[in-house]
Amino acid sequence: MRRAERLFELVQLIRGRRLSTAAWLAERLGVSTRTVYRDVADLIAQGVPIEGEAGVGYRLGRGYELPPLMFSSAQAQAMVAAVRVAVSRLDDRMARDAEDALGRILAVMPTTERTAADRLALFVPGHLRERMPGREALAPVRLAIDQRRKLRLDYRDAAGAASLRVVRPLGCFCWDTVWTLAAWCEERADFRHFRLDRMVAVETLDETFGDEPGRTLADFLRRITTERGSRP
Repeated sequence: MRRAERLFELVQLIRGRRLSTAAWLAERLGVSTRTVYRDVADLIAQGVPIEGEAGVGYRLGRGYELPPLMFSSAQAQAMVAAVRVAVSRLDDRMARDAEDALGRILAVMPTTERTAADRLALFVPGHLRERMPGREALAPVRLAIDQRRKLRLDYRDAAGAASLRVVRPLGCFCWDTVWTLAAWCEERADFRHFRLDRMVAVETLDETFGDEPGRTLADFLRRITTERGSRP
């Protein structure tokens, strides 16, 4: 790993945790603790707001953003691949945002890494987007999740039976060719899955919701994990 890449990775590791010890950082980076101490000192000298001290731990000051300049060629290609695959499954707005974000990242990369990303021969044909029904519902659903606002769904189940549901949207899951919404259904007083392609209409309500014990995304994921673990 080049030193520039190691410094970038060091900042990312510190940013991702409340407090990171030099020993933990050294193990993750495959270097000695003395190298970590030296790298941290160099980053601080360059203006990176790392707080803490040797023997205690380090954390990154709030609001700091590191320009995405130090990616390897393989990492640059991985980002291009991820965006090309993702846009075939995203709603139009997020797909455009993903492509724009990738363009901005590539624009500030060194020539070698940018060239490697540009020559990646991995493509997802545009017509495959039509195989992802329900994408048009993804934008309002994910916005409601972000804003913590309830949804009213005009829904049709697999048999075509209609129902109106008021739900607390918790998370969207991609199953290759279909999106589902995990939500707390107020009518059933329980967690439910809703396929986006079976949503006839989606209305975002003004009513917001907060975290309540037993009704959160974490609770939903724990239940799924428990149920999966109990299967023979």
